[in-house]
Amino acid sequence: MIKVGIVGSTGRVGTLLIDDLKNDKEAVLAAVHVFDKLEKSVPENTVVTNDMKELMQSVDVVIDFSAPAATEELLTQVVEHGIRKPLVIATTGFSKHQQNLLVEASKLVPILYSTNMSLGVAVLNKLVALASKTLADFDIEIVEQHHRYKVDSPSGTALTLAEHAARARDLDLDKVRVSGRDGDIGARTKDEIGVMSLRGGDIVGRHTVGLYNDGEFIELHHTATARNTFSRGAIKVAKWLIGKEPNLYSINDALGL
Repeated sequence: MIKVGIVGSTGRVGTLLIDDLKNDKEAVLAAVHVFDKLEKSVPENTVVTNDMKELMQSVDVVIDFSAPAATEELLTQVVEHGIRKPLVIATTGFSKHQQNLLVEASKLVPILYSTNMSLGVAVLNKLVALASKTLADFDIEIVEQHHRYKVDSPSGTALTLAEHAARARDLDLDKVRVSGRDGDIGARTKDEIGVMSLRGGDIVGRHTVGLYNDGEFIELHHTATARNTFSRGAIKVAKWLIGKEPNLYSINDALGL
């Protein structure tokens, strides 16, 4: 059995990972990292710790649905302290330093990083790249909707979708992204990619990528109706990551897309 460790075990997806691993036939929960108190029941022999090194030494692979500070500590164990375990990371909202740390750690261990562990979103990214390149004269607007508790905006998934669209047109997303409009801002520019956020209620996640032209438009939608979409996707790719060479992988690599 593959021994799995969870960082972010008290979060919304982390608690679902605990449940999903109880029923998995190939993987088992071996350790959880907590900062305060774990309310969720775990199997009797599970290591419960706030020591990142202890967690990593107790498992075969780590799944991380936490916050940037916790992920930074996880990556630091690899880069500075010689811990060598595969990492599945789904945390969003990284600083530039944390992004660089992710790249450095991936030179030492296999890391699968994805802003969304949904298999459907992985396919959506490919569709967006294809549509963006093929419909080169169409305006691109992305709208993401999430529950009221989400702390980062735009969502990591929306930014990844925008990156696929920009790359397909040989554009630098940092130069063309617009994430807010107010007042007399003038006409929309040709290369502009809008990425807008809505927050409210208990929306698990909905992303719409629209490509608009005179006389016609096309919209691509993905809606997550349950958070198990993300936890089960993460377990699937964690199994795939075992035994891989150090590198920074995407969910597309795991799915063969």
